[in-house]
Amino acid sequence: MAILTVPAAGNVWLRRAAIPAGTLDDTSSAHLGVPREGYLHDADLLIENGVVAAVEPAGTISDGVDLAGGIVWPCFVDMHTHLDKGHVVRRTPNPDGTFFGALTATGADRASFWTADDITARMDFGLRCAYAHGVSAIRTHLDSFGEQAEISWGVFRAMRDCWEGRIALQAVALVTIDQYEGAFGITLADIVERSSGILGAVTRLSGVDHGSIEEIDGLLDRLFLQARTRRLDVDLHVDETDDLAAFTLPRIAAAVERNDFQGRVTCGHCCNLALQTDDVATAAIEACARLGITIVTLPSANMYLQDRSGGRTPRWRGVTLAHELRQAGVAVAVATDNCRDPFVPYGDHDTLDSFRFALRVSHLDHPYGDWGGSICRVPATTMGLPGLGAIGAGRSADLVLTRARSFDELVSRPQSDRIVLRAGRPVDTTLPDYAELDYLAKAAPRATNGPSAA
Repeated sequence: MAILTVPAAGNVWLRRAAIPAGTLDDTSSAHLGVPREGYLHDADLLIENGVVAAVEPAGTISDGVDLAGGIVWPCFVDMHTHLDKGHVVRRTPNPDGTFFGALTATGADRASFWTADDITARMDFGLRCAYAHGVSAIRTHLDSFGEQAEISWGVFRAMRDCWEGRIALQAVALVTIDQYEGAFGITLADIVERSSGILGAVTRLSGVDHGSIEEIDGLLDRLFLQARTRRLDVDLHVDETDDLAAFTLPRIAAAVERNDFQGRVTCGHCCNLALQTDDVATAAIEACARLGITIVTLPSANMYLQDRSGGRTPRWRGVTLAHELRQAGVAVAVATDNCRDPFVPYGDHDTLDSFRFALRVSHLDHPYGDWGGSICRVPATTMGLPGLGAIGAGRSADLVLTRARSFDELVSRPQSDRIVLRAGRPVDTTLPDYAELDYLAKAAPRATNGPSAA
C-alpha cells in the first residue's frame, strides 16, 4: 500500500475508510448499518472546511484520498492520567517495582521537587506527546495533599487555558479518602470547585493499609456531601490490591445511593473485583449498572504493579472484569494512567497504545465488537464532552488515520506512521525529545511537603 498523504488544505473525500464500531455517532452508525466482521464500518468521509460533512457507505464516490481500508478513529479521549507525576522515572525511580515502592518514591519526589515550574514543564511535555499521538481530551488526577493542592491546581488551570482548542483538560483531586475527615476536605473541595474540577480520592486510608473497611462509609459520605453541595462529579481510585477484604466498590455504590448523588461517578482500576466470588462480583457489577457508575480499566499500570514480588512470577493479571461489566450495561473506558514515573516507568501518553495493550490483556477480541469506543466515545460521554470522541456528519474532522486494515494489524504494529487531522488538516506528529528532560535529574530539591497518594 502506498504511503498515505492527505492535502494540507481544501475539501477532500477520504475513501474506503474502516471505522471501528462504537466510534460513530448514532446517526452515522445507523446510516452505515451492520459493521463488517462485527466491528468495522466501511465508509467514505467528506471533509469540508474542517468538518466531517458526510459519512457515506464505502464506494459512494470514486475520487479523493484512497485509504485502502485503513482504520480511522476520532481523536482519542484519555480519561485517567497523572500528568503531574509524569517523566520523573530517571530522577526518582521505583526501587523494586512494587506498589509500596511507587508510593514511597512518588512521595519523595513530590516532597522534594514539585514546584510550579517543575510540574508545568513535565505536564507540557506529556501534553505535547499526547497531541502528537492524536489525543483530544485528557482527565488528569492531581496529588492534592496540603500545600501541594494550591500549587498543582494553579498549574492545571494555567495549562488548561494554554491548551484550550488543542486538548480539552479536566482534573481530579487525588488524596487518600481520610483527608475528607477534617477541615482540609472542605478546603480541598473549595479549590476543586474554584477550578471547575472533579472531586476524587483513593478509597484507602493513608499509606497502603486499608485500615478498618467500615471507616470508608463515613468518609465516602463526607466526600459525596462536598461534591453534591458544589455540584461536582466524582472520580475515585478503587481497590488497587489483591486484598479481598479491602473491597470498596460495593461500598461506593451504596454511598451513591444512600446520598442520592446525581452527579457522574467514575471508578478507576477496581482490580480485586476479579478476585471476588462470582456472586459477590455480580452484585457489585449490578449495583454499578443500576447507578450509572463508569469503570475505567488501566491494564498498563495494573499489570505492572499488581501481584509483584521479587523473584516470583505474578499469578494474576490485576485487571478488572471488563467483559462482565459491559455485559451488565456498565460503561467501560480504557485509559493510559501513569507515564514514566514510579507507578509505571513506561508509556508515551498514547491512548491507542493503551487500547492495543488492553485488547490483548483483557481479551477484547473474539469478537472485537464495539470495544473501540472505550478510548473515545465512552470516555467523552462520561466526561461530558459531547463534541468529542465520535465520528459523524457535522462534527469537527479531528481524526487519526492508520494504515492498519484490521485490529490484528492494528495490534501487531505500533502505528507510529499514523496521520493526525485537527479540523481536517494534518498536524506535526513529531514527538518531543526525551533529552529535553535530562535536567530533571539535576534539579535542586525543595522543602518537604506531605504524604503520598496513588
